[in-house]
Amino acid sequence: MKTPLAKVIFIAGILFCTTPYASPPIALLLGFILSLTIGNPFQKYNSKATAILLQVSVVGLGFGMNLFEAAKAGQEGLLFIIATIVIALSAGIFLGRMMKIDKKISYLVSSGTAICGGSAIAAVGPVIKAEPNQMSVALGTVFVLNSVALIIFPLIGNYFNLSQSQFGLWVAIAIHDTSSVVGAASKYGTEALQVATTVKLLRALWIIPLALVTSFAFKSEEQKISIPYFIFFFVAAMAVNTFFPQMHSTGEVILFIAKKGLTVTLFLIGAGMTRTALKTVGVKPLLLGIILWILISVCSLAVILNIK
Repeated sequence: MKTPLAKVIFIAGILFCTTPYASPPIALLLGFILSLTIGNPFQKYNSKATAILLQVSVVGLGFGMNLFEAAKAGQEGLLFIIATIVIALSAGIFLGRMMKIDKKISYLVSSGTAICGGSAIAAVGPVIKAEPNQMSVALGTVFVLNSVALIIFPLIGNYFNLSQSQFGLWVAIAIHDTSSVVGAASKYGTEALQVATTVKLLRALWIIPLALVTSFAFKSEEQKISIPYFIFFFVAAMAVNTFFPQMHSTGEVILFIAKKGLTVTLFLIGAGMTRTALKTVGVKPLLLGIILWILISVCSLAVILNIK
């Protein structure tokens, strides 16, 4: 439905997400409900708006973080990141063959699970020359799991009484997309948000070596690699916050706006899941995604509970 009323309702939903009453899970669910009922009247702009708003908001979060503390968190999570990437990719490729799933779809789902969901899929897709329907299946699978994770991970964290740093590290490893990682962590606490954002963006940088390795594995060296440049702006924002204390008051305003921006981002992500997109998620790819997600989530949680 693309009537003026639908546009008014949709814009009202966005405005609601800027209020204190809208948490990340509520924003995601609201967008999803509106998409399935009245439809998204701005669907053709949704994907680009989501990507831009997410990147700008993540950069804004840097104004609330200390560069040295972030570096320490990233260093602690580095080996963890490498191990989970290798496990997810290896298990995904093996299970994909066992389940007789299309090679490119299983690789896309595995890449999204291993690194950073939709961003990794979007970067690797052109490298392996994936068809639009293959990309849709992988993105749909990751979206469904991200939506579930955003809601249940804080509950699991509270059940196991995870500390702020433990939870931040766990969600950065076990949840696919940056938006859902930040959404879950922000609901858990400020320290969890700082750790999760830093470790997650460090994990996202592995898109670059993954794309390089993929280009050789699939013999498509001519394809361009999509580099997540916004991560470097995030680091610059942390540097400003660390070395220019006179900017703290301005940084607090930017941080506030960034958090609201992330909530709106989750609303747009929910609004981007149409009935057609839901139908593209086949049973086998979804099952593969669930198995990999549970594997990484359980293994990483077990390690965190034992080393912290």
